[in-house]
Amino acid sequence: MEKMTLTEIVQAVDGSFGYPSDIEITSVSTDTRTIKPNSVFIALKGESFDGHDYGARACELGAQAVISERAIEGAKCIIVDSTERALLQLASYYRRKFSIPMVGITGSVGKTTTKDMIALVLSKKYNTLKTEGNHNNEIGLPLTLFGIEGSTEAAVIEMGMSHLGEISRLSMCCEPTAAVITNIGHSHIENLGSQQGILKAKMEILDGADYMAPLILSADDKLLSQIESHHGRRLIFYSIKKKTADVYASDIKMDEGGTSFNINWVSGIATGTANGGKQAARVNCPGEHNVKNALAAFCVGLTLDIPPEDMIEAIAQFRPQGIRQNIKDVHGMKFIVDCYNAAPDSIRAALSTLTQITNKSGGRKVVVLSDMLELGKQSRALHKLTGEYVASAKANKLYCCGNDARYYVDGAIKKGMSQEDCCYFESKSDMIDTLKRELKQGDVVLFKGSRGMKLEEAVNALE
Repeated sequence: MEKMTLTEIVQAVDGSFGYPSDIEITSVSTDTRTIKPNSVFIALKGESFDGHDYGARACELGAQAVISERAIEGAKCIIVDSTERALLQLASYYRRKFSIPMVGITGSVGKTTTKDMIALVLSKKYNTLKTEGNHNNEIGLPLTLFGIEGSTEAAVIEMGMSHLGEISRLSMCCEPTAAVITNIGHSHIENLGSQQGILKAKMEILDGADYMAPLILSADDKLLSQIESHHGRRLIFYSIKKKTADVYASDIKMDEGGTSFNINWVSGIATGTANGGKQAARVNCPGEHNVKNALAAFCVGLTLDIPPEDMIEAIAQFRPQGIRQNIKDVHGMKFIVDCYNAAPDSIRAALSTLTQITNKSGGRKVVVLSDMLELGKQSRALHKLTGEYVASAKANKLYCCGNDARYYVDGAIKKGMSQEDCCYFESKSDMIDTLKRELKQGDVVLFKGSRGMKLEEAVNALE
């Protein structure tokens, strides 16, 4: 973070402060464990904590002031009406100090992988900051922006949401110079009512964007493909199916280690070139959805005139991390661990990965699922539909646990799987015990579930 004075901070958050304010601030924190000398502490309130209780401690650790909603004994306080709003206001003020490419990205699934690919592409030309971990909300995004320094030349910012208005506030805060929407799925449909409601929420990414900011969309998504330009905004579509898209993949060839393909693009996307082109590419993780993510990253790079050969090299450097479609060998089996989130579209994508991996002689294609959360009234129908996807992927065995996971079985049987090959458990522990007995060498096993279900515990128990 570059230095700011307390005077600037007080003005940025519309606060009141009764102390000398020419002190230079070098960091902003919402957690006393990250307090540094000459910092400002923002006293946020949550369901199970109140940052105001830690204001005095923050000053003891080196904070020069606390942004708070009330006076705190032992702390110099900048009083505001809302500390949550103050965090966004201060991050917005700080972001406007820098005139750099700022890529905003959202979508129902795939946004984190796409964000990472975009950051790799941009890093070929720019010193690039990106959202780390799950810092894609109204606390994490502002803290990410404070990571911009004088040496930062570009940023890739992920935006998540569960309700209308959230992405609007995030977009107004970071003011993207380019926007990417990966897809419109079913995540958070419980709060937003329908996929149209989800589309409306995702389109809020334009609320803070410059009117010249291009909007990059998947032409393979039913709703996004129908978006039309308003007020002259440039739309750039990418696709693995439609050769009419501005950027599309052709000659897609999959193997166990990843996917090779050609990227084709039309003229006029890159400002420095008059003609389109074609380039051989590879993404070293399986699944057509990862080809889509690579195309989105390529689109962003074209708008910033990054040489295609550099982008191809960057895309090939991508590797999944942690519990996001991480493929590992375990006791003679191959595990596909994808436990960060789950929705019908993301499970269908993960199943495509399962079908591409060759199982050893006698091995089976095994699917282990837990509940998909936040689907509201449509939960039963969407779990059943996803069970149909499992059967269509030619899985040999299905194991599932949770409240609504029983409906996976209904869908799988409807599409031809036998009752004996579909195993439902009310408890995760019972399912783990059965997996320990029944999985065998040569099996390829997909683990997929919503973050709140902690399905990685099954993986850990089997390792």
